[in-house]
Amino acid sequence: MKHFLLLIGLISLIYRPASAQDEYYFPGEIFSADIPKPQDFVGYEIGEWHTRYDRLIAYFEALAAASDQAELQVINQTNQLRPLVVLIIGKSDHINNLESIRQKHLQLVDPNQPKPDVSNMPAIINLAYSVHGNEPSGGEASILTAYWLLASQSEKAKEIRENAIVMIDPAINPDGRDRHTNWANMHKGFPPVADPLDREHNEIWPSGRVNHYWFDLNRDWLPLAQVETQSKIKWYHQWYPNVVGDFHEMGTNSTYFFEPTKPFGSENPVVPRKNYDEINNKFAGYFAKALDEIGSLYWTKETFDNSYPGYGSTYPDIQGGLGLVFEQGSSRGHVQQSQRGDITFAFTIRNQLKISIATMEAGVKERVFMHDYLREFFQSAIDEAKKDRVQSYIFGDVYDASKNKLFLKLLLDHGIQVYENDKDISLFGVKYEKGKSWIVPTVQPQYRMVRTMFEKVTEFADSVFYDASAWTMALAYDMPFASQANASMKGNRIEKVKDSELRFPTESPYVAYLVNWSDYFAPKFLHQIQQSGVHVETNMLPFSALTDDGEMEFPAGSLIIPTGFQSLSSGELRQVLQNAAQVSGQDVFATATGLSKSGIDLGSNNVSAIQVPKVLMLIGQGTSQYEAGEIWHLLDSKVNMPISKVDLSSFGRVNLFDYNTLILPSGNYSSLSAGQINHLKDWLSRGGTIISLRSVSQWLISQGIVQESYLEVERKERQNEFLPYSSRRDVQGAQAIGGSIYLAELDITHPLGFGFRRSELPVYRNSSIFLKPSADPYQTPVRYSAEPLMSGYVSSTNLEMIKQSASTLVSSVGRGKVVHFVDNPNFRGTWFGTNKLFLNAIFFGNKM
Repeated sequence: MKHFLLLIGLISLIYRPASAQDEYYFPGEIFSADIPKPQDFVGYEIGEWHTRYDRLIAYFEALAAASDQAELQVINQTNQLRPLVVLIIGKSDHINNLESIRQKHLQLVDPNQPKPDVSNMPAIINLAYSVHGNEPSGGEASILTAYWLLASQSEKAKEIRENAIVMIDPAINPDGRDRHTNWANMHKGFPPVADPLDREHNEIWPSGRVNHYWFDLNRDWLPLAQVETQSKIKWYHQWYPNVVGDFHEMGTNSTYFFEPTKPFGSENPVVPRKNYDEINNKFAGYFAKALDEIGSLYWTKETFDNSYPGYGSTYPDIQGGLGLVFEQGSSRGHVQQSQRGDITFAFTIRNQLKISIATMEAGVKERVFMHDYLREFFQSAIDEAKKDRVQSYIFGDVYDASKNKLFLKLLLDHGIQVYENDKDISLFGVKYEKGKSWIVPTVQPQYRMVRTMFEKVTEFADSVFYDASAWTMALAYDMPFASQANASMKGNRIEKVKDSELRFPTESPYVAYLVNWSDYFAPKFLHQIQQSGVHVETNMLPFSALTDDGEMEFPAGSLIIPTGFQSLSSGELRQVLQNAAQVSGQDVFATATGLSKSGIDLGSNNVSAIQVPKVLMLIGQGTSQYEAGEIWHLLDSKVNMPISKVDLSSFGRVNLFDYNTLILPSGNYSSLSAGQINHLKDWLSRGGTIISLRSVSQWLISQGIVQESYLEVERKERQNEFLPYSSRRDVQGAQAIGGSIYLAELDITHPLGFGFRRSELPVYRNSSIFLKPSADPYQTPVRYSAEPLMSGYVSSTNLEMIKQSASTLVSSVGRGKVVHFVDNPNFRGTWFGTNKLFLNAIFFGNKM
């Protein structure tokens, strides 16, 4: 009897009795007492409160400290200095040998290496949560998933620990998550309020969905504009997971969505059909079984998108894994009314937990199959590439070294092999110079990513898109490129982007320093020297000067820094210029004479001072947080320029005469009073510059601030036509312009065109706003070409409208100007090719 009681006592130390929380989330489970319970650690039942990110990370640290089957890795930090972490869980032998497991796993990715025996290789499973910060159930589920996997004594948990390495991202967007966490917690009622109109369920601007710079990180896996996704992709290419779960939330009245997504219409053109036809359906059975066990409803196939490569659930599909999007109907707080009754935060967490466990179970059960598929994916990529008529792409901009380096880095970050071009060639009238151009062979493991970067797609199985229908990154960078039927000209392989050697004039008496405006980071140089008190001028017409490096051509918009009109001493001026050149990567030239070899002279009336920008941007409820964030990020990260961000509600306190440039992102400005609008009109007519994004032009026209007009869309009359009610989504959706790329003609003599060396410019359009070209023949500097569609879907009706409309135009109002960007030049931090249009509007707004 004594021994029996002793045994009972030992068991009570090893295993805990189930709590109410355990019974809800883990009915019938037995857990090890060695692993700290989530509710004991955070001080409340998971689902009662939204867990702050620091507490979540602290719990993961406690798990790693308590178990030799867990390791917490910090891969970077956010803009707000929150750590980006991955919690790795597996049996202790695996945790102790992660590097050797990783190296063996990577052999599957390289068809040039012998294929290892996959029968005993662990599945690599990545569970990624809360990429949208205000979709919080995933982050809470990550806590419970990690606990269950480490502490559960079930055969299922043991099998997963034995046969998988599970890597948990608790929140890809920690900054946005904490923004929403604080919002939900600070408005929680006792008891909680389920009314959807309650403040708890309606965040203020900006929402927790976005990161520090107000970007949607679930669109950033391809462009890599943000530190969170840059870090994620770097980590991804170190591991190439077999399965990636991407956990989201959707509208409160929805149930649960898991893949497969909409067949054909939502699929990426480079992903093998096997992914959609076989693997997705194979995994779907596990998810259905998991939700059936608890009576939760779900749906598949009807919608959602796997076409755009920048999603966290699509990118793995282009890397030989299985990306899985999961969408849970959201409580958007602690409890909210829905069509099926009140939906609680705990309920949403439980569904995400069940699917997390099912994802791991499926990844383990299909482990050998997924390893074989990973090798098959990259081997088939090479086999397909050998049959492709395109054997390589050549690219390079002879005028813009900085943009070349940015594009090179993007390719390398995505694991694409790039080689030097070892000879000067000309293709289709474009010069590709040795040292300024590169070769990307298609016959390589990342063949499908190469296609993603360079291919133009205009034929689709569907006409309704959840998001963008075009994503050709070479066009986004306005990068000259051409396809070739061979790859024989390639030189050495590029392993990393190297800093180029900069030139700066030797010390000598000069009349002026000269900098070409063609380089992407020339605005960064200009802003830095202006902030240091340097007087800078620009030329409205081109000239050729005898410089310290011989005769050089300087197009319109070049920077002229006269030495005779400075408040700085010659030594101070030289130091300021040299420092700025080093930071921005600019070549600086100098001339000892104001007499040009050709064109205008430096003292011409066509040379004038560049105003120092004083920029204000209106933001807040009703405006686009995405467009505002893109502008903020552009000026912060690419120009180092501070920008005053003022909420619409505070506009009454603004004296616009303290600024010379006003930026208006898309949105609703109806809250401005008549007096405030009159103040704006007065400031504008006295020489201010308004930069208008997309729909703002409609408001400016409605208020009589500008006198532009729209093209009227002629739609086919359907009044007497019978159409099935069920077809309404497809019929109406086909008329939307969800995101496609067009060829525009740019006037490079216009101040908005300064720095561009080619009159053809790809632009990105995702609106159905059609403005007529300006009545002033000189003020439509960006208009569409006769056959504009380059990549993506557009209806025939909308295409005809686009051909007749303006992409960018300028309105004169007194001495002021309004620059209308009908197409967003800064879309998702991706469009390096059109960023310069926007920056030109800031620096040269008073010269139009």
